[in-house]
Amino acid sequence: MYLRELYYFVTIVEESTFTAAAVKLHVTQPTLSATIKKLESRLELRLLDRTSKEITLTKEGSILYKEAKKLLIHYDHVFEEMDRLKKDGPLEIAIGSIESAKFWLPEVLVGFKELYPDIYLKIFDVLGQSDVEKALNSFEIHLAITNQYVAHPEIEVVPLYEEELVVLLPGTHELVSKEFLTVRDLQTIPFILCKEGFQTRQDVINAFRKKGIKPAVQFEIERFETACSLVEKGLGSTVVPQNYISEDSLRNMSVKRLKDPVLSRTVYLATNKNRYLPPIATRFIEDVHSYFKKV
Repeated sequence: MYLRELYYFVTIVEESTFTAAAVKLHVTQPTLSATIKKLESRLELRLLDRTSKEITLTKEGSILYKEAKKLLIHYDHVFEEMDRLKKDGPLEIAIGSIESAKFWLPEVLVGFKELYPDIYLKIFDVLGQSDVEKALNSFEIHLAITNQYVAHPEIEVVPLYEEELVVLLPGTHELVSKEFLTVRDLQTIPFILCKEGFQTRQDVINAFRKKGIKPAVQFEIERFETACSLVEKGLGSTVVPQNYISEDSLRNMSVKRLKDPVLSRTVYLATNKNRYLPPIATRFIEDVHSYFKKV
């Protein structure tokens, strides 16, 4: 199977007609048709349903399109990377990160920028599990810092550290006087919870479920920043990573440790096993691991 055949096939699918695909590829329509027939013959599978004016994929064609698209993106990325290495060296890293990484990521980046002052860093919010998988498998990012354990055959996940989850209360709430809080203390307080797909949401719900109760959820959010703003205005309580909270951020809020049960989460570094990682990205990953061996 040749890359040219796959490229022609993917273009036909995306352009929906042989005519449009031939124009885009700068080939004749008969040449394009012959190439696809050759591909189908090689695979001994029918890939396209040609019975209607618009082309549709067979089940086998749909599978091939998905995998061929990933292969072609990877192929293009490798050669673009080689061209850039030849011309300018490895100058870019794209990182997906959870919010609470703010307590350590800048420190790692300071040291890294001292070694590589011309490095260009792109840092994205990548929060839910589906976002992590999508960003890694589409090669949008080189690595992800996530609290999601991603069970995907193409993704490698390595634990970095544990962080405790704590309760945020409005500063004037009656529970502020207690040293520790339990899940039952939170039962009747309006609760601010992460939306579906976030591990923190599942951890909190499981803690309540073990006590046979449910949180009184009144707000669903994506970012801890939003949750903190709502707590600050007295609209409810929430649970956030302890590392996310600093003294400067505690305006009209109180932080309480939770026990019965104590909640914590693991933070991971995730990469796509099948993606070529430039040396600069590999070095950055090594620096992250070195940082947590020291602390």
